[in-house]
Amino acid sequence: MKAHDGLYIDGGWRPAARPDDVIEVVNPADEQVIARVPAAGAQDVDAAVRAARAALPGWAATPPAERAARLTALRDTLAARRQEIAETVTAELGSPPAFSEAVHAGLPIAVAGTYAELAASRPFEEQVGNSTVLHEPVGVVGAITPWNYPLHQIVAKVAPALAAGCTIVLKPAEDTPLTAQLFAEAVHEAGVPAGVFNLVTGLGPVAGQALAEHPDVDLVSFTGSTAVGRRIGALAGGAVKRVALELGGKSANVVLPSADLAKAVNVGVANVMSNSGQTCSAWTRMLVHRDRYEEAVELAAAAAAKYGDRIGPLVNATQRARVRGYIEKGVAEGARLVTGGPEAPREKGYFVSPTVFADVTPEMTIAQEEIFGPVLSVLAYEDEDDALRIANGTVYGLAGAVWAGDEDEAVAFARRMDTGQVDINGGRFNPRAPFGGYKQSGVGRELGGHGLDEYLQTKSFQF
Repeated sequence: MKAHDGLYIDGGWRPAARPDDVIEVVNPADEQVIARVPAAGAQDVDAAVRAARAALPGWAATPPAERAARLTALRDTLAARRQEIAETVTAELGSPPAFSEAVHAGLPIAVAGTYAELAASRPFEEQVGNSTVLHEPVGVVGAITPWNYPLHQIVAKVAPALAAGCTIVLKPAEDTPLTAQLFAEAVHEAGVPAGVFNLVTGLGPVAGQALAEHPDVDLVSFTGSTAVGRRIGALAGGAVKRVALELGGKSANVVLPSADLAKAVNVGVANVMSNSGQTCSAWTRMLVHRDRYEEAVELAAAAAAKYGDRIGPLVNATQRARVRGYIEKGVAEGARLVTGGPEAPREKGYFVSPTVFADVTPEMTIAQEEIFGPVLSVLAYEDEDDALRIANGTVYGLAGAVWAGDEDEAVAFARRMDTGQVDINGGRFNPRAPFGGYKQSGVGRELGGHGLDEYLQTKSFQF
C-alpha cells in the first residue's frame, strides 16, 4: 500500500523529528501490516502549528470567492480519486468495497461541495442596526479525527475551516492514516497555499495531546469517544480555547404502534449493521410496543442473519475484544441472545457476528453504553410516555429515529426526544443539516451552515 514516510507541513512532505518512530497500518480483514507511517511527536506538532500560524493572515485575508474556488478544486480532486480513496479505506478499515465507494468516498465529496457553495454565498459581514458585524476566522484549528469514517470526518472539519479562512493542523486516527495522506495530496493538488493545511500522523496520547494543548491552537475540533472528549475539553479549558466535540451515542429507534413494523425493523437493523456497527449515530436501541415485541424480535433476528457475510471486520483487535466483552456482558446480565454472539465467525480478521439481543431492560449495560459494533438491543415499552422515558434515559443524545403510520404523530414524538438528529420514517441523511448531540454526545455542530459557524468568531463596529 502506498504511504508517505513523512509529514505534510508547510506545503510539502518532510521527515519527522524521530524518523524511527512509526505506526504500523494493519488490514483488519487479514491482520497483515500493509504500510508504515511516521509517529509524530510534540516537536513535529509544534512545526505544523507554527506553519499554520504563519499562513493564517494571508488565508484569512483571501476573498471568500477564492477560498470557494480552492474548495471546488478540492472536491473535484477527491472526485477524480474516488476509486483510490475507496480502495484505501477498504484496505485500512476493512469496509466492504461497495460501501467504501458509495459512503466513505462519496459522502465527503458531497460535503466538500456544500462548503464550496457556502464559502461563495454566505455573507461574512452584515448590518445589525447601527453596527456592522463581521464573521471572521477563529484562527488555527487543531482537528483530531476518528477511524470509523476517516475521510468524511476529515472533510467535515477541514472544509468548513478552509471556508471560514482558518488554517488547520490535522491529526488523524492512527488506524487509518493512509486516507489522511491521500487527502493531503488532494489539498496540495487543489492549490491550497502552503501552511494552510498540515498533516501530522501520530498517536493520540502524544501527537493528539500536543495539538490539543498547544498555545497557538485557537480551536480544537475532535470526534471520538466521550472519555477522550472530556480530556480534550479539560486541556482546552485550561487555555480558554474553543472546542467542538462530536462524541458518543446510544441512539433510540422508536417504533410506534401505528408504524409499518417490518419496514421499521429492517431499516433499523441495516442502520446498526452499516459500517460493521462502527457508527456513533447508529440506532443501537430498538424500542417496540409490548404487543408486537416478539414479532419485532423475530424480524430483527432474520434481518441481522442476512448480514453474516456482508459486513466487514472491526477496525482492530482491541475493538473486537471490546465488542465481544459487551456481548458477554449482555448475556451475563440476563438479556436473551437471539442471534450472533461473541464467538469468532472467521479464523482471520477482526470479525464479530451480527448480534441481536431481546429482553433487554433499560438499565442493562448494553442499553446504556456505546458498544460500537454490530450489536442491536431490542427493548419493550408499555406506552408512548414509557417509550420516551427509555429513549431519553441515557447520558447520550446524538441521533435517533421514529416510525409511525402518521407523520405528524412521529414528529410530535420526535420533538420530545433529547437528541440532536431524528430521522422520521426512514428520512435520508442530509449533509447540509447540522449534525451533533445533546448531553454527553458533544458540544457544537458539524455540516452545513451550522458547521461553518463553529469556525467563525464575531466582531462588531458601531457607527
